[in-house]
Amino acid sequence: MLAERGLVFPPINELLRWQDIFPSFNKIALIAVLATLISIGLFLLASRKDPSVAPTGSRNLAEQTIEFVEEGIVMQTLGKEGLKWTPFLLSLFLFIFLCNIPGILPFFQMPATARIAIPLALSLLVWVIYIGVGLKHQGGAYFGHLLWPPGVPTALKPLVGAIEFISTIIVTPFSLTVRLMANMLAGHILLVTFALLTAALATAETAQIMLVPASILPFAMLVFLTAFEILVAFLQAYIFAILAAVYISNSTAGHAEEH
Repeated sequence: MLAERGLVFPPINELLRWQDIFPSFNKIALIAVLATLISIGLFLLASRKDPSVAPTGSRNLAEQTIEFVEEGIVMQTLGKEGLKWTPFLLSLFLFIFLCNIPGILPFFQMPATARIAIPLALSLLVWVIYIGVGLKHQGGAYFGHLLWPPGVPTALKPLVGAIEFISTIIVTPFSLTVRLMANMLAGHILLVTFALLTAALATAETAQIMLVPASILPFAMLVFLTAFEILVAFLQAYIFAILAAVYISNSTAGHAEEH
């Protein structure tokens, strides 16, 4: 019945995949490359501005972004000693945001982070970094603290240690990946659904002309969801970056306590 009215929902595979632009390079790869180039270009342009002049344009945007990451992420999780992590967390936040936002842009119409490859690669990068930081600051005691947590009653240490080890080593990168991908994919599917519903109702045949006014409702929902996805794109980038900062902070906790 829905197909007869012109509402045909495409197979899920068509929503998630495109033909390669050239072998092994499709829109997802293109978005990732553009996100990287835009991030680099923004700060290269900002660095060319005269620092003695009040910041405007690209320099103002770059400074506002850095200030947001420092005050909203680094200082909230790592403190002043963690300011050295600003470049990494800034790059992480900006790259993810620029990979998220194409979900509402014509031609792209999908966030690159709705495919598992990019969220998984970023999660594994964070995983390697926070484990490396833990080993650097705590040495072999890092895994010892996970398996035999200090301050926990002896009877509970084996259970708590097993939970902490599994959570830190296995669950954390998986949860980071799924949280980002699932949120962006859900938004993408909602946008597609309401866009198709609007188009189907707005182009109803003569026999179903009474359906045309009804297209206003899904169109209004589409506009709302588009605006909402801008917020989601920002929030998911922020959440990923701040969780990365929290994990790095936790990896240095034992080192801080020992000193």
